[in-house]
Amino acid sequence: MLEIKNVYKTFNAGTVNEKVALKGLDLTLEDGDFVTVIGGNGAGKSTMLNAVAGVWPIDMGKILIDGQDVTRLSEHQRAKYIGRVFQDPMMGTAATMGIEENLALAARRGVARSLRAGITKKEREEYHELLKTLDLGLEDRMTSKVGLLSGGQRQAVTLLMATLKKPKLLLLDEHTAALDPKTAAKVLALSEKIVQENHLTTLMITHNMKDAIKYGNRLIMMYEGRVIYDVRGEEKANLQVSDLLQRFEQVSDGGFANDRMLLS
Repeated sequence: MLEIKNVYKTFNAGTVNEKVALKGLDLTLEDGDFVTVIGGNGAGKSTMLNAVAGVWPIDMGKILIDGQDVTRLSEHQRAKYIGRVFQDPMMGTAATMGIEENLALAARRGVARSLRAGITKKEREEYHELLKTLDLGLEDRMTSKVGLLSGGQRQAVTLLMATLKKPKLLLLDEHTAALDPKTAAKVLALSEKIVQENHLTTLMITHNMKDAIKYGNRLIMMYEGRVIYDVRGEEKANLQVSDLLQRFEQVSDGGFANDRMLLS
C-alpha cells in the first residue's frame, strides 16, 4: 500500500545549516499494516511523513501509494489517498465552523463542489451516529464550533474526518503528544478501533515507547534518516522498553541519553 524507495531529503543544502533528513530511506507497508514509528529527535520521522504527504519535494527516490507513483504529485493531489492527524489539535479542522460542517468538508474531499444545500438531513443523521461512536457526547453538539472543543475532542473529530473517506493511507503524526495522559490514552484507543474496523494502512509516529509496543502489528525505529530496526507480530508483542533502549544505544553510540524519547 505504501512504498518508499531510496528516498533522500536534505534541507538548506550547501549552507552552514545543511541537514540531511532522509538518507536512502526504504520502507514498504502492506495493505492493513499498522506501523508505529519511533526514533530520537532529528531521526527523520516527521520528514518521512511530510515526504509521503507531499508537503515538500524529495531530492531523490520514489514514493508509491497503492501502486500509484505519487512522487511528483503536489500535497493537494495526494489528499485523495491520504488521511492525516497532526500533533497540534488546532490543525486539521476549521475552528470557526461547526462539528457537522467540518465532517461535511471531509466527506466532500476530492469531490466536485456545487451550489446544493450544504448538509442534507441524511448526512446529518449519519454524522450523528458517527459521533455517537466516540462516546464523548459530541453527537448532541453538532452545531458547536470546533474551536470550542477540548484538545482531545478535537483530535477525536479530526480522526473521524481523516478516515471518513477510507483513505489508502492514514498518517498519525504524534497526534496525542499535546494531550494529557488520560485523554491521550482514550484517543489512542479510538485510533486503534478506527484503524482495525476500517482495515486502514497506518503510520503512527510516537515518542512513547510503551505506546509504540502496545499499538499496531509492526514497529520501526529510525536513526539519521534510515530505518535501523523493523519488527512485527509476536516478536513485537514480546518487546520491552528496555529492548528498544538497548537497541538505540547500540546504533547511536550512547548518544541517546539526552534524547526526549527517554523521558517517555
